[in-house]
Amino acid sequence: MPARIVVVAGEESGDQLGAKLMQALKRRLSPGGVVFTGVGGRAMQDEGLDSLFPMADIAVMGFAAVIARLPTLINRINMTAAAVIAERPDMLVIIDSPDFTHRVAKRVRAALPDLPIVDYVSPTVWAWRPGRARKMRAYVDHVLALLPFEPAAHERLGGPPCTYVGHPLVERLEDLRPGPGERLEPPYEVEPPTVLVLPGSRRSEVTRLMPVLGETVAAVSATLDGPVNWVLPAVPHVAPLIAQGLASWPVKPRIVMGEEAKYAAFRSATAALAASGTVTLELALARVPMVVGYKVSRLEEEVRHFIIAKHASLPNIILDARVVPEFLQRDCTVSNLAGSLLPLIAATPARAAQLAAFDRVAAAMSIGADKPSDRAAAVVADLLHARKPIG
Repeated sequence: MPARIVVVAGEESGDQLGAKLMQALKRRLSPGGVVFTGVGGRAMQDEGLDSLFPMADIAVMGFAAVIARLPTLINRINMTAAAVIAERPDMLVIIDSPDFTHRVAKRVRAALPDLPIVDYVSPTVWAWRPGRARKMRAYVDHVLALLPFEPAAHERLGGPPCTYVGHPLVERLEDLRPGPGERLEPPYEVEPPTVLVLPGSRRSEVTRLMPVLGETVAAVSATLDGPVNWVLPAVPHVAPLIAQGLASWPVKPRIVMGEEAKYAAFRSATAALAASGTVTLELALARVPMVVGYKVSRLEEEVRHFIIAKHASLPNIILDARVVPEFLQRDCTVSNLAGSLLPLIAATPARAAQLAAFDRVAAAMSIGADKPSDRAAAVVADLLHARKPIG
């Protein structure tokens, strides 16, 4: 009989991880050796998943959005848990979106205590609400981590067993790293340097950051002796908001759309002005020196008082050192951002220090020739083989 695995993802990034995990499991167990059910998006459905409902029903972000969709979310949590319990599969894999997937896992564990449950993508227990790690032991058997320090964090906090399987970005190094002649290094004698502006992928990020980023771009342009090729990679769902914000910028960057254009911009970039988020890890792996800024709402700022992480950007968190200047909330000012960005465009010790630090980030993230999805599938397969029969 084929193994029956339920996979539950709650947003686009989880859908991509789930699809690659499904591919790797089919290679490991043979296509006829595994059957998938659960919740996923287009990528997982292309791998054969018949989703219980559209993933868009639960892909919401932010306090206001969650409250507005609360009845639907509760309904979908109950529906998903009931379907898993009725299916009585060989394993449940939950992927990210802990506000949804962990509630499903708790209900399933109460009804099927011997069912192995794997959590692909660790919650940020190392940043805030560290008590979640110990609580997860009651309903998660193993965590598949994307960041190299997370296994030690779970061990320190009393969480479930945790294995670093690798971040999907480690498979994109060829897309991120420049080929011969793609990136200019200072001094810039023939062409101007390319500097990226990355205001984020969420509407709230873009709305709050665009004004200060625009003033920073103008201040840096006015200070430098020569021109700058400013490039803004945008994602489609916030592109109209970005275009609206750019209307008041005195210096307007060139907007590029799509993943291919984004990575081409990364390969040519000299430096970057970025919102905090996964993009900071992309920039580090691309070896693009950066300055990070971020602003949140007043309510979210109150929540930040409970954050225990010393740093906000992923390169700093991975190295446990402030290698990237980061300015949050009231510190996210034109003077701070411009003052830290200018040295990164020239051949300075600040630029050299970041590049050396990014080499350490890449070394910490490395998993050799393995693919993250294959390492994740190996852990899942081992747990499948060791599972107890579900009575």
